[in-house]
Amino acid sequence: MTDRMPDRAIASLDGASRTLALQRLDSLTKPLGSLGRLEALAAQLCAIQGTVSPRLSAPNAVVFAGDHGIARRGVSAYPPEVTAQMVANFLEGGAAISVLARREGFSLTVVDAGVDAHFAPDLHLIDAKVRRGTRDFGFEAAMTRAECRDALARAERIVHRIAADGSNTLILGEMGIGNTASASVLMHGLTEVPLPDCVGRGTGLDDHGLAHKVELLTAACARCAPPAEPLELLTEFGGYEIAMLVGAVLAAARDRMVILVDGFTVTVAALLASRMAPAVLDYCVFGHCSAERAHRTLLEIMQVRPVLDLEMRLGEGSGAAIALGVLRAALVLYSNMATFTQARVSERVG
Repeated sequence: MTDRMPDRAIASLDGASRTLALQRLDSLTKPLGSLGRLEALAAQLCAIQGTVSPRLSAPNAVVFAGDHGIARRGVSAYPPEVTAQMVANFLEGGAAISVLARREGFSLTVVDAGVDAHFAPDLHLIDAKVRRGTRDFGFEAAMTRAECRDALARAERIVHRIAADGSNTLILGEMGIGNTASASVLMHGLTEVPLPDCVGRGTGLDDHGLAHKVELLTAACARCAPPAEPLELLTEFGGYEIAMLVGAVLAAARDRMVILVDGFTVTVAALLASRMAPAVLDYCVFGHCSAERAHRTLLEIMQVRPVLDLEMRLGEGSGAAIALGVLRAALVLYSNMATFTQARVSERVG
């Protein structure tokens, strides 16, 4: 598969709005630059939305869930059935992202991208199942070309509906036992970082489990060298939830949404999306640096800075959800602080 996905008409950010935002920030009653990265975040929001009066409207966390064939061979500290069990936990309100959604006041949508289970209908669950789990990429391609494209397209339709319903802020999360194994091989293929340096403990593997994970992934790469073309790489080693994350990033950028990226797996998906349409990264805010050891390396390669570094490694969109509070703080300070003129405060001399 050598054909590339189209750019999907992703617009460049509005440089004029960014410039005006920075001028306003410099006029506020504070020393120049004293709000640090909050100022850059506020200016980015203005540039994304093309206005000097940005808003974070109806934030929506979308957690894509899928199972992985290779998970049956012990690449995680947890058994594959935990994926379905955690989806139920999301819907019942007991998971971290569910708690944060209530606390921070954002919507939570769970997408069954390819879980090896059946779920009863639920208002917060979207059935977009491509297949009940990927194939074991240690022996064959994880998905077919048609399945990969189907996953991308389904995610794009989901995100476009969310945007049409009034949301301009997307929090991206994932759930899938074994998906850090998939993300590790994808990172290796995208960056040429040696495979062992892309592999971490995921859900908490001990040293023996980590060595086993590296061994299995090394064998998978010996079966098929990771392709250079991003869609072919995704088809060979990806997961349905990772493919949908890629489609979600592309769609959200097209709709000029703020995209809050979570940890390692979501960052790999964002990098994949950027290889198809480089402009998407301008719409991304990287919520945190995961404790998954390859995530810091990946962020450095992408030359992006995370908002938070809390040693989290939960997934679900939890780190990105916490970073939403920082974005909200940046926006309220930008919008509501008085200027030197309004407050009749003397400005800096010289």
